[in-house]
Amino acid sequence: MNGVPIKRERANLVWLLAPLAVLAIAIAWLYSANPLSSFNNGAPPVENLTVERTILDSNGLRLLVRAGGSEPMSIAQVQVDAAYWEFTQDPAGAIARGDTAWVSVPFPWVLGEAHKVTFVTNTGATFDHEIPVAVPTPVPTSGNLVPQALLGAFVGILPVAVGLMFYPALRGAGPATMNFLLAMTIGLLGFLLVDTFEDALEFAGESAAIFQGPTMVVLAAAASFLLLMGVSRREGRPSGLALATYIAFGIGLHNLGEGLAIGAAFAAGAAGLGTFLVMGFTLHNVTEGIGIAAPMLKVRPPLWTFAGLALLAGGPAVIGMWIGSLAYAPHWSALALAVGAGAILQVIVEVSLYLMHSERRGPAAIFSPSVLAGLAAGVGFMYATAMLVKI
Repeated sequence: MNGVPIKRERANLVWLLAPLAVLAIAIAWLYSANPLSSFNNGAPPVENLTVERTILDSNGLRLLVRAGGSEPMSIAQVQVDAAYWEFTQDPAGAIARGDTAWVSVPFPWVLGEAHKVTFVTNTGATFDHEIPVAVPTPVPTSGNLVPQALLGAFVGILPVAVGLMFYPALRGAGPATMNFLLAMTIGLLGFLLVDTFEDALEFAGESAAIFQGPTMVVLAAAASFLLLMGVSRREGRPSGLALATYIAFGIGLHNLGEGLAIGAAFAAGAAGLGTFLVMGFTLHNVTEGIGIAAPMLKVRPPLWTFAGLALLAGGPAVIGMWIGSLAYAPHWSALALAVGAGAILQVIVEVSLYLMHSERRGPAAIFSPSVLAGLAAGVGFMYATAMLVKI
């Protein structure tokens, strides 16, 4: 009797391995026989080169490049401002598809000037990289990381904490006001969703083609949304402190992107622009604290809970500022923001369901005057304050 299940398991194993074996044989034949050689008409291979990091110091320029061509590619010459310069490459030799190499050029860059770097491959293909404003690249020392942390806290943690300070005044609000606040939370999160997704696609456009930026953003956002929905539903629909925590988490991932923008502004030498962005982002983020507090108006969490929520929502701005000022790879920034977009979408769904459940009116609750007013207020305030930070 026991022999039948064993034979069935062995048959299933054979049928599982057989397709894999056929695929392996086909790939081995493709490499050995090379049937594509008959299509070779002498055209050069497709090449792609992306600059991921640029470092300017007393020794000149250092650029981290990533190859994305169909075959290994070699950098034959480097031009800076249309003049050829000697260069060194680490590691030397051809750069395989997907690999990176550091290219060092002893070019005497001029502070505050714009420079154009052109890479010429051994096939004659050229790839340009612009340096809009030449300034020394910051190095990770306590002398600049501490002030950046203070600015990041000013941008992220302080405004969220200010928003959370409205909690005692809002606890006595009636049902209509509570619905207004919940709807305002949905409105501001909706704006953040669009803003985060837009920034993610912008970084994706700057990343190497091998990462398939837009596709990566969509897939990462969808995976983040589904994963967080599964986690949040383990014990039923989240509410109260749990829902506030999810809101703070989603906002925190968005604030990571804001920190990247401010850090990049300072790294590019736009100190005045960075100060302007700091003031704009601070005002922009105050409403986020109110949105985090809205689901908790029926409970009395301990004081340390508010501190934790402020750190969860605003702390990533500090990390983002450090990464932005010390240079970052665009594909990692796009991936982080895509995960943030998925988290924000999950929070929008949960807050919307919570609002409909609390009203016990289902989807009809969305069309009440207080809810529609809250949605308009959340989107309107975020849009108006975003004018201070868009350049």
